[in-house]
Amino acid sequence: MKVHDLNWMQLDRYLEQDDRVVLPLGSTEQHGYLSLGVDHILAERMAVEAAQPLGIPVFPGLPYGLAPYFTGFPGTVSLREETYVAIFQDILDSLASSGFKRILVVNGHGGNRPAADSLPRWLERNPGVQVRFHNWWNAPRTWATVQEIDPAASHASWMENFPWTRLPGVVPPTERKPMVDRDRVHALTPPEAREYLGDGSYGGYYERSDEEVLAVWAAGVEETRAVLEGGWE
Repeated sequence: MKVHDLNWMQLDRYLEQDDRVVLPLGSTEQHGYLSLGVDHILAERMAVEAAQPLGIPVFPGLPYGLAPYFTGFPGTVSLREETYVAIFQDILDSLASSGFKRILVVNGHGGNRPAADSLPRWLERNPGVQVRFHNWWNAPRTWATVQEIDPAASHASWMENFPWTRLPGVVPPTERKPMVDRDRVHALTPPEAREYLGDGSYGGYYERSDEEVLAVWAAGVEETRAVLEGGWE
């Protein structure tokens, strides 16, 4: 359930019986022919679908992250690392002060890794609170499903092309784009990265059947829900 569908009194009653909560992390950045909000859309929807049957609240996703290499593309927003980590930890501070002691972070953007790296220091200052950082798309079972379908899958390729990340009237190419060198992308200046990437995709097919991508989605929801359900200390 989304916290925006609750008032504080309802959330207070929830905390009398459970202390789990979900925080999605996304990004607003170029995704080729797909929405600029792909990472945010997917992280928040994944969190909601995984948590809904368990009655666990989901906070609004953080829609901005770290994507400096994409800032040559209009619409990409990238925070400074210190800004991002500070915002992330401020949110955790607020959740912990509200009484949430088991926090699942559902991350939808690989560039947000510094948030995960900052957790040990935050946890030292907050004994009694547990935080799990879950990259939904490359968690073991979900990534295995991707690989079974087509291992040529990456940023802005078919594996992010869901019915809810497509744009009306936008038809992607049908051919398979050669995979780019990810390390090179991160070493280039933003204008150079835009020139190197062309349409923004990292390679592979732009689109596969709904049956295939929804299999990836189902694996992600199941795996994320399993993280919410078990293994907390």
